[in-house]
Amino acid sequence: MSLILFGKASHRKMIQNLMWATGYNVVALTLAAGGLYHWGILLSPAAGAALMAVSTIVVAINASMLKVNE
Repeated sequence: MSLILFGKASHRKMIQNLMWATGYNVVALTLAAGGLYHWGILLSPAAGAALMAVSTIVVAINASMLKVNE
């Protein structure tokens, strides 16, 4: 396996994880801050903490699925 291919695959996986984490934070922080309170949507701190744990697990699983195509 070439180190170049491994580096490129790692970079793609980092971008995927960055997009996931950014998307999660945009949605969850908006809900936790009351951004949709007018429509009756509010995220409790406990639910936010649980979702953060799920987000961490998703990122870890995604990183563990790193594969390099030769």
